[in-house]
Amino acid sequence: METKLSSVAKSLEPSPIQQLSYLAQRCNAINLAEGFPDFPAPSYIKAAAVSAINSDFNQYRHVQGICDYVASKTKEMHGLIVDSVRDVVICCGQSEAFAAAMFAIINQGDEVILFDPSYETYDTCIRLAGGVPVYVALDPPYWKLDQDKLNKSFTQQTKAIVLNSPHNPTGKVFSKEELEIIAGACRTWDVLAVTDEVYEHITYDKEKHISLATLSGMQKRTIITSSLSKTFSVTGWRIGWAIAPDYIASAIRNIHIKLTDSAPAPFQEAALTALRSSPEYFDSLRMDYESKRDYIVKLLGKLGFKMHFQPKGSFFVFAELPESCSLSDVEFVEELIKQAGVVAVPGYGFFHTSSLEKQVSPAAAFKYQSRYIRFAFCKSEETLALAAQNIARVMDHAGRLKLFQ
Repeated sequence: METKLSSVAKSLEPSPIQQLSYLAQRCNAINLAEGFPDFPAPSYIKAAAVSAINSDFNQYRHVQGICDYVASKTKEMHGLIVDSVRDVVICCGQSEAFAAAMFAIINQGDEVILFDPSYETYDTCIRLAGGVPVYVALDPPYWKLDQDKLNKSFTQQTKAIVLNSPHNPTGKVFSKEELEIIAGACRTWDVLAVTDEVYEHITYDKEKHISLATLSGMQKRTIITSSLSKTFSVTGWRIGWAIAPDYIASAIRNIHIKLTDSAPAPFQEAALTALRSSPEYFDSLRMDYESKRDYIVKLLGKLGFKMHFQPKGSFFVFAELPESCSLSDVEFVEELIKQAGVVAVPGYGFFHTSSLEKQVSPAAAFKYQSRYIRFAFCKSEETLALAAQNIARVMDHAGRLKLFQ
Protein backbone atom coordinates (compact mmCIF):
# COMPACT_ATOMS: atom_id res chain seq x y z
CA MET A 1 0.00 0.00 0.00
CA GLU A 2 3.04 2.29 0.05
CA THR A 3 2.16 3.22 -3.53
CA LYS A 4 -0.64 5.30 -2.04
CA LEU A 5 1.88 7.59 -0.36
CA SER A 6 3.12 10.82 -1.90
CA SER A 7 6.66 10.87 -3.26
CA VAL A 8 7.72 13.23 -0.48
CA ALA A 9 6.19 11.05 2.23
CA LYS A 10 7.96 7.98 0.87
CA SER A 11 11.28 9.81 0.89
CA LEU A 12 11.01 11.02 4.48
CA GLU A 13 12.98 9.23 7.16
CA PRO A 14 12.44 9.44 10.93
CA SER A 15 14.27 12.32 12.56
CA PRO A 16 17.64 11.01 13.83
CA ILE A 17 17.51 13.61 16.61
CA GLN A 18 14.16 12.39 17.94
CA GLN A 19 15.21 8.76 17.51
CA LEU A 20 18.29 9.38 19.63
CA SER A 21 16.18 11.14 22.26
CA TYR A 22 13.89 8.10 22.41
CA LEU A 23 16.97 5.90 22.74
CA ALA A 24 18.21 8.08 25.60
CA GLN A 25 14.90 7.55 27.39
CA ARG A 26 14.96 3.77 26.85
CA CYS A 27 18.59 3.44 27.93
CA ASN A 28 18.29 5.97 30.74
CA ALA A 29 21.15 7.78 29.04
CA ILE A 30 22.03 11.44 29.41
CA ASN A 31 20.43 13.33 26.54
CA LEU A 32 22.78 15.86 24.96
CA ALA A 33 21.09 15.22 21.62
CA GLU A 34 17.84 17.14 21.46
CA GLY A 35 17.74 20.91 21.91
CA PHE A 36 15.40 21.21 24.85
CA PRO A 37 16.28 22.23 28.42
CA ASP A 38 16.04 19.66 31.19
CA PHE A 39 15.64 22.40 33.80
CA PRO A 40 12.37 24.14 34.72
CA ALA A 41 10.94 27.09 32.86
CA PRO A 42 10.73 30.30 34.91
CA SER A 43 8.15 29.90 37.67
CA TYR A 44 6.29 33.14 36.85
CA ILE A 45 5.74 31.95 33.28
CA LYS A 46 4.44 28.57 34.42
CA ALA A 47 2.15 30.27 36.90
CA ALA A 48 0.73 32.41 34.08
CA ALA A 49 -0.09 29.26 32.08
CA VAL A 50 -1.80 27.61 35.05
CA SER A 51 -3.77 30.78 35.70
CA ALA A 52 -4.87 30.93 32.06
CA ILE A 53 -6.12 27.34 32.18
CA ASN A 54 -7.97 27.96 35.43
CA SER A 55 -9.47 31.11 33.93
CA ASP A 56 -10.90 28.96 31.13
CA PHE A 57 -8.81 30.33 28.27
CA ASN A 58 -9.08 26.87 26.76
CA GLN A 59 -10.89 27.35 23.45
CA TYR A 60 -9.78 28.58 20.03
CA ARG A 61 -8.15 31.94 20.59
CA HIS A 62 -6.11 34.71 19.04
CA VAL A 63 -4.24 36.85 21.54
CA GLN A 64 -3.54 40.09 19.70
CA GLY A 65 -1.33 41.23 22.57
CA ILE A 66 1.37 38.81 21.38
CA CYS A 67 1.40 40.49 17.96
CA ASP A 68 1.48 43.92 19.58
CA TYR A 69 4.42 43.00 21.76
CA VAL A 70 6.34 41.26 18.97
CA ALA A 71 5.93 44.38 16.82
CA SER A 72 7.09 46.59 19.68
CA LYS A 73 10.10 44.39 20.43
CA THR A 74 11.05 44.23 16.75
CA LYS A 75 11.18 48.03 16.66
CA GLU A 76 13.17 48.15 19.90
CA MET A 77 15.72 45.50 18.86
CA HIS A 78 16.01 46.13 15.14
CA GLY A 79 14.46 49.51 14.40
CA LEU A 80 11.87 47.94 12.10
CA ILE A 81 8.36 49.38 11.87
CA VAL A 82 5.88 46.47 11.90
CA ASP A 83 2.08 46.65 11.77
CA SER A 84 1.01 44.37 14.61
CA VAL A 85 -2.39 43.66 13.04
CA ARG A 86 -1.36 43.08 9.42
CA ASP A 87 2.27 41.93 9.53
CA VAL A 88 2.44 39.49 12.48
CA VAL A 89 0.97 35.97 12.59
CA ILE A 90 0.83 33.73 15.66
CA CYS A 91 1.65 30.11 14.82
CA CYS A 92 2.22 26.78 16.56
CA GLY A 93 5.91 27.34 17.13
CA GLN A 94 8.60 28.45 14.69
CA SER A 95 8.28 25.14 12.87
CA GLU A 96 4.72 25.82 11.76
CA ALA A 97 5.55 29.44 10.97
CA PHE A 98 8.35 28.25 8.68
CA ALA A 99 6.20 25.56 7.05
CA ALA A 100 3.32 27.99 6.48
CA ALA A 101 5.77 30.47 4.97
CA MET A 102 6.96 27.84 2.50
CA PHE A 103 3.37 26.92 1.60
CA ALA A 104 2.62 30.61 1.12
CA ILE A 105 5.43 31.44 -1.32
CA ILE A 106 6.62 28.26 -3.06
CA ASN A 107 5.24 26.89 -6.32
CA GLN A 108 6.12 23.51 -7.82
CA GLY A 109 9.73 23.57 -8.98
CA ASP A 110 10.78 26.78 -7.23
CA GLU A 111 14.31 26.59 -5.87
CA VAL A 112 15.16 27.57 -2.29
CA ILE A 113 18.76 28.16 -1.22
CA LEU A 114 19.94 26.89 2.17
CA PHE A 115 23.29 26.93 3.93
CA ASP A 116 24.87 23.58 4.71
CA PRO A 117 25.00 22.17 7.37
CA SER A 118 21.30 22.82 7.87
CA TYR A 119 18.56 22.00 10.35
CA GLU A 120 16.56 19.04 9.01
CA THR A 121 13.08 20.60 9.10
CA TYR A 122 13.80 23.18 6.40
CA ASP A 123 14.45 20.62 3.66
CA THR A 124 11.24 18.72 4.43
CA CYS A 125 9.03 21.82 4.47
CA ILE A 126 10.44 23.03 1.15
CA ARG A 127 9.85 19.67 -0.52
CA LEU A 128 6.34 19.35 0.93
CA ALA A 129 5.58 22.72 -0.66
CA GLY A 130 6.84 21.42 -4.01
CA GLY A 131 10.11 23.32 -3.88
CA VAL A 132 13.66 22.20 -4.63
CA PRO A 133 16.30 22.70 -1.91
CA VAL A 134 19.65 23.99 -3.19
CA TYR A 135 22.54 23.83 -0.74
CA VAL A 136 25.48 26.19 -0.39
CA ALA A 137 28.23 24.72 1.77
CA LEU A 138 29.63 26.84 4.58
CA ASP A 139 33.38 26.28 4.75
CA PRO A 140 34.59 24.30 7.79
CA PRO A 141 35.96 24.54 10.38
CA TYR A 142 34.84 28.16 10.90
CA TRP A 143 31.72 27.81 8.72
CA LYS A 144 32.46 30.85 6.59
CA LEU A 145 30.22 31.97 3.75
CA ASP A 146 31.87 31.92 0.32
CA GLN A 147 30.36 34.70 -1.80
CA ASP A 148 31.29 32.98 -5.06
CA LYS A 149 29.55 29.75 -4.05
CA LEU A 150 26.46 31.69 -3.06
CA ASN A 151 26.29 33.70 -6.28
CA LYS A 152 26.65 30.56 -8.41
CA SER A 153 23.71 28.90 -6.62
CA PHE A 154 21.13 31.38 -7.97
CA THR A 155 19.14 30.57 -11.10
CA GLN A 156 16.01 31.85 -12.77
CA GLN A 157 14.10 29.29 -10.65
CA THR A 158 15.36 30.65 -7.33
CA LYS A 159 12.42 31.90 -5.25
CA ALA A 160 13.85 32.27 -1.76
CA ILE A 161 16.83 31.85 0.52
CA VAL A 162 16.72 30.49 4.09
CA LEU A 163 18.90 31.96 6.81
CA ASN A 164 19.21 30.58 10.35
CA SER A 165 21.29 32.86 12.56
CA PRO A 166 22.33 32.15 15.27
CA HIS A 167 22.84 28.85 13.50
CA ASN A 168 21.89 25.28 14.33
CA PRO A 169 23.98 23.07 14.41
CA THR A 170 27.22 25.10 14.39
CA GLY A 171 26.47 28.01 16.72
CA LYS A 172 27.64 30.45 14.03
CA VAL A 173 26.33 34.01 14.09
CA PHE A 174 26.43 35.44 10.58
CA SER A 175 28.48 38.62 10.48
CA LYS A 176 27.27 41.97 9.15
CA GLU A 177 29.53 41.48 6.12
CA GLU A 178 28.03 38.06 5.37
CA LEU A 179 24.51 39.42 5.79
CA GLU A 180 25.31 42.19 3.32
CA ILE A 181 26.42 39.56 0.79
CA ILE A 182 23.16 37.63 1.27
CA ALA A 183 21.05 40.78 1.09
CA GLY A 184 22.84 41.93 -2.05
CA ALA A 185 22.16 38.60 -3.74
CA CYS A 186 18.48 38.77 -2.73
CA ARG A 187 18.15 42.24 -4.23
CA THR A 188 20.03 41.33 -7.41
CA TRP A 189 17.94 38.21 -8.07
CA ASP A 190 14.73 39.65 -6.62
CA VAL A 191 14.16 36.74 -4.23
CA LEU A 192 12.58 36.44 -0.80
CA ALA A 193 14.40 35.57 2.42
CA VAL A 194 12.96 33.39 5.19
CA THR A 195 14.83 33.67 8.48
CA ASP A 196 14.79 31.45 11.55
CA GLU A 197 15.70 33.68 14.50
CA VAL A 198 14.70 31.49 17.45
CA TYR A 199 18.12 31.98 19.09
CA GLU A 200 18.02 35.77 18.72
CA HIS A 201 18.47 36.30 22.47
CA ILE A 202 21.15 33.62 22.92
CA THR A 203 24.47 35.04 21.77
CA TYR A 204 27.90 35.08 23.39
CA ASP A 205 31.12 37.09 23.68
CA LYS A 206 29.16 40.33 23.26
CA GLU A 207 28.08 39.19 19.79
CA LYS A 208 24.90 40.90 18.61
CA HIS A 209 22.18 39.25 16.57
CA ILE A 210 21.40 41.21 13.41
CA SER A 211 18.20 40.47 11.56
CA LEU A 212 18.58 40.27 7.78
CA ALA A 213 15.40 42.36 7.50
CA THR A 214 17.27 45.41 8.83
CA LEU A 215 19.53 45.65 5.79
CA SER A 216 18.73 47.99 2.91
CA GLY A 217 15.69 46.93 0.93
CA MET A 218 15.25 43.69 2.89
CA GLN A 219 12.24 44.25 5.16
CA LYS A 220 9.89 44.17 2.16
CA ARG A 221 11.29 40.81 1.05
CA THR A 222 11.97 39.06 4.40
CA ILE A 223 9.81 36.66 6.43
CA ILE A 224 11.07 36.44 10.02
CA THR A 225 10.12 33.35 12.03
CA SER A 226 10.75 32.88 15.74
CA SER A 227 9.18 31.55 18.94
CA LEU A 228 9.11 31.42 22.72
CA SER A 229 10.66 27.94 22.83
CA LYS A 230 14.38 28.57 23.23
CA THR A 231 14.32 31.91 25.02
CA PHE A 232 11.93 30.81 27.76
CA SER A 233 12.64 27.04 27.98
CA VAL A 234 9.13 26.07 26.86
CA THR A 235 9.72 24.02 23.73
CA GLY A 236 6.50 22.08 24.32
CA TRP A 237 4.21 25.12 24.38
CA ARG A 238 4.35 25.63 20.61
CA ILE A 239 3.94 29.40 20.49
CA GLY A 240 5.72 31.08 17.60
CA TRP A 241 5.19 33.79 15.02
CA ALA A 242 5.98 35.05 11.57
CA ILE A 243 6.67 38.69 10.69
CA ALA A 244 6.26 39.50 7.01
CA PRO A 245 4.99 42.05 4.50
CA ASP A 246 1.23 42.21 4.87
CA TYR A 247 0.34 40.29 1.68
CA ILE A 248 2.60 37.39 2.72
CA ALA A 249 1.49 37.56 6.36
CA SER A 250 -2.13 37.32 5.20
CA ALA A 251 -1.34 34.15 3.24
CA ILE A 252 0.56 32.63 6.19
CA ARG A 253 -2.36 33.48 8.50
CA ASN A 254 -4.87 31.77 6.19
CA ILE A 255 -2.68 28.68 5.92
CA HIS A 256 -2.16 28.57 9.69
CA ILE A 257 -5.92 28.70 10.27
CA LYS A 258 -6.51 25.90 7.77
CA LEU A 259 -3.77 23.75 9.31
CA THR A 260 -4.22 24.22 13.05
CA ASP A 261 -6.89 26.88 13.59
CA SER A 262 -5.06 28.46 16.52
CA ALA A 263 -2.02 28.08 18.70
CA PRO A 264 -2.66 26.66 22.22
CA ALA A 265 -4.91 29.21 23.93
CA PRO A 266 -3.63 29.12 27.54
CA PHE A 267 -0.03 29.25 26.36
CA GLN A 268 -0.82 32.27 24.20
CA GLU A 269 -2.05 34.02 27.34
CA ALA A 270 1.07 32.97 29.24
CA ALA A 271 3.22 34.16 26.34
CA LEU A 272 2.28 37.72 27.20
CA THR A 273 3.87 37.29 30.61
CA ALA A 274 6.98 35.73 29.09
CA LEU A 275 7.41 38.41 26.46
CA ARG A 276 7.15 41.14 29.09
CA SER A 277 10.11 39.72 31.02
CA SER A 278 12.58 42.27 32.32
CA PRO A 279 15.85 43.08 30.51
CA GLU A 280 17.60 41.37 33.42
CA TYR A 281 15.98 38.07 32.41
CA PHE A 282 17.56 38.18 28.95
CA ASP A 283 20.93 39.22 30.37
CA SER A 284 20.81 36.32 32.82
CA LEU A 285 19.82 33.92 30.04
CA ARG A 286 22.88 34.83 27.99
CA MET A 287 25.21 34.65 30.97
CA ASP A 288 23.93 31.23 32.05
CA TYR A 289 24.21 29.75 28.58
CA GLU A 290 27.62 31.30 28.00
CA SER A 291 28.83 29.61 31.16
CA LYS A 292 27.45 26.27 29.96
CA ARG A 293 29.04 26.85 26.55
CA ASP A 294 32.42 27.46 28.13
CA TYR A 295 32.07 24.35 30.29
CA ILE A 296 31.28 21.95 27.45
CA VAL A 297 33.81 23.46 25.03
CA LYS A 298 36.53 23.04 27.63
CA LEU A 299 35.37 19.50 28.41
CA LEU A 300 35.28 18.40 24.77
CA GLY A 301 38.67 19.97 24.12
CA LYS A 302 40.17 18.02 27.02
CA LEU A 303 38.64 14.81 25.67
CA GLY A 304 40.45 15.29 22.37
CA PHE A 305 37.83 16.83 20.10
CA LYS A 306 39.11 19.41 17.60
CA MET A 307 37.55 22.65 18.83
CA HIS A 308 38.55 25.11 16.11
CA PHE A 309 35.25 26.95 16.30
CA GLN A 310 33.61 28.15 19.49
CA PRO A 311 29.86 28.79 19.11
CA LYS A 312 28.82 32.44 19.20
CA GLY A 313 25.11 31.73 19.57
CA SER A 314 22.43 29.03 20.03
CA PHE A 315 23.04 26.25 22.55
CA PHE A 316 24.88 23.67 20.45
CA VAL A 317 28.51 22.71 19.97
CA PHE A 318 29.45 21.14 16.64
CA ALA A 319 32.61 19.30 17.61
CA GLU A 320 35.02 17.66 15.16
CA LEU A 321 36.37 14.19 15.84
CA PRO A 322 40.19 14.05 16.02
CA GLU A 323 42.12 12.50 13.15
CA SER A 324 43.19 9.68 15.46
CA CYS A 325 39.55 8.51 15.74
CA SER A 326 38.82 5.86 13.11
CA LEU A 327 35.10 5.85 13.87
CA SER A 328 32.59 7.75 11.78
CA ASP A 329 30.23 10.20 13.49
CA VAL A 330 27.46 7.57 13.60
CA GLU A 331 29.75 4.87 14.98
CA PHE A 332 31.14 7.24 17.58
CA VAL A 333 27.68 8.21 18.84
CA GLU A 334 26.68 4.53 19.06
CA GLU A 335 29.77 3.74 21.14
CA LEU A 336 29.29 6.83 23.31
CA ILE A 337 25.80 5.58 24.18
CA LYS A 338 26.96 2.04 24.88
CA GLN A 339 30.08 2.87 26.84
CA ALA A 340 29.31 6.19 28.53
CA GLY A 341 25.52 6.38 28.58
CA VAL A 342 25.59 9.77 26.84
CA VAL A 343 23.60 10.62 23.69
CA ALA A 344 24.71 13.20 21.11
CA VAL A 345 23.80 13.69 17.43
CA PRO A 346 25.98 12.56 14.53
CA GLY A 347 26.55 15.40 12.13
CA TYR A 348 25.57 13.51 8.97
CA GLY A 349 21.88 14.45 9.38
CA PHE A 350 22.74 18.14 8.95
CA PHE A 351 24.73 17.67 5.73
CA HIS A 352 23.51 17.09 2.18
CA THR A 353 26.35 15.44 0.30
CA SER A 354 24.66 15.02 -3.07
CA SER A 355 23.88 18.72 -3.22
CA LEU A 356 27.49 19.66 -2.53
CA GLU A 357 29.21 17.57 -5.19
CA LYS A 358 29.30 20.54 -7.58
CA GLN A 359 31.18 22.57 -4.96
CA VAL A 360 33.58 19.97 -3.55
CA SER A 361 34.50 16.44 -4.53
CA PRO A 362 32.42 13.60 -3.00
CA ALA A 363 35.53 12.38 -1.18
CA ALA A 364 36.22 15.82 0.28
CA ALA A 365 32.59 16.22 1.30
CA PHE A 366 32.56 12.86 3.05
CA LYS A 367 35.82 13.65 4.79
CA TYR A 368 34.26 16.34 6.93
CA GLN A 369 30.58 15.42 6.76
CA SER A 370 31.16 12.24 8.74
CA ARG A 371 33.42 13.88 11.33
CA TYR A 372 31.17 16.15 13.39
CA ILE A 373 29.10 15.53 16.52
CA ARG A 374 26.48 17.95 17.81
CA PHE A 375 26.17 18.33 21.59
CA ALA A 376 23.31 20.31 23.14
CA PHE A 377 24.35 22.17 26.28
CA CYS A 378 20.90 23.53 27.20
CA LYS A 379 21.01 21.29 30.25
CA SER A 380 21.34 21.76 33.98
CA GLU A 381 24.77 21.98 35.58
CA GLU A 382 24.05 18.63 37.22
CA THR A 383 23.34 16.99 33.86
CA LEU A 384 26.47 18.39 32.25
CA ALA A 385 28.58 17.34 35.24
CA LEU A 386 27.10 13.83 35.17
CA ALA A 387 27.78 13.57 31.44
CA ALA A 388 31.41 14.54 32.09
CA GLN A 389 31.62 11.94 34.85
CA ASN A 390 30.20 9.20 32.63
CA ILE A 391 32.51 10.07 29.76
CA ALA A 392 35.48 9.97 32.15
CA ARG A 393 34.81 6.24 32.56
CA VAL A 394 35.88 5.64 28.96
CA MET A 395 39.07 7.68 29.17
CA ASP A 396 42.57 6.23 29.29
CA HIS A 397 45.28 7.11 31.81
CA ALA A 398 46.44 9.95 29.59
CA GLY A 399 43.00 11.55 29.81
CA ARG A 400 42.02 10.75 26.23
CA LEU A 401 38.85 9.06 25.08
CA LYS A 402 39.48 5.39 24.38
CA LEU A 403 37.02 5.73 21.50
CA PHE A 404 39.56 7.94 19.71
CA GLN A 405 42.16 5.17 19.56
